[in-house]
Amino acid sequence: MRVVSLVPSLTEAVARSAPGALVGATDWCTHPPGLDVVRVGGTKNPETDRILSLAPDLVIANEEENRAPDLAALRAAGAEVLVTEIRDVPQAFHELARVLDACGVTARPRWLDEAERTWLSLPEPGTRRTAVVPVWRRPWVVLGRDTFAGDVLARLGVGHVHATHPDRYPRVPLEELRASEPDVVVLPDEPYRFTADDGPEAFPGLPCALVSGRHLTWYGPSLAEAPRVLGEALRAARP
Repeated sequence: MRVVSLVPSLTEAVARSAPGALVGATDWCTHPPGLDVVRVGGTKNPETDRILSLAPDLVIANEEENRAPDLAALRAAGAEVLVTEIRDVPQAFHELARVLDACGVTARPRWLDEAERTWLSLPEPGTRRTAVVPVWRRPWVVLGRDTFAGDVLARLGVGHVHATHPDRYPRVPLEELRASEPDVVVLPDEPYRFTADDGPEAFPGLPCALVSGRHLTWYGPSLAEAPRVLGEALRAARP
């Protein structure tokens, strides 16, 4: 089996579960560290010719991360493309199992069982907070409806202000974000790399939580430790 992954979190899942199957991945596929495969460009601008030159048996993609025209071009050239859709935590586990099965993994990986147990055993949050969750600035873009990251936060007791917005990733003026008066502003380090010096200053007086984008938005082995890592970052939120 020869697999090219166009989704960083799925790259990590395949590399952990089917050693040797992965022959290509995007420039953004940073896990596992030291992954030695051919790089095929970005998630939004993959080099289709390079992908095809690897003669993959399967190309793994995601309906949110990857562009439909690129996937159509791969299919037109004869590549088999598996497209995942992941909008919440249960769907992540279902799709991970489907991807690994398609990659020829016959035994369910231990990390997948551990991650699922972790999420199933989460206690009901004692308190609930509201949050604004920017994922970009210039312009400001936030989590909206029907997102995996939004579901992750909801299961940790954080409901984001724009969860019922008509758009999944709406552009919202900064003044409107401030006026919503959330209990906390959640600032991940990807896709935009928010840091202590880039992000919190836009929300004076509001507690800001700097969180790992990998644990907030990736669906793969990181799911097992995501509740702990994110919980610690949320509790450390400071104005």
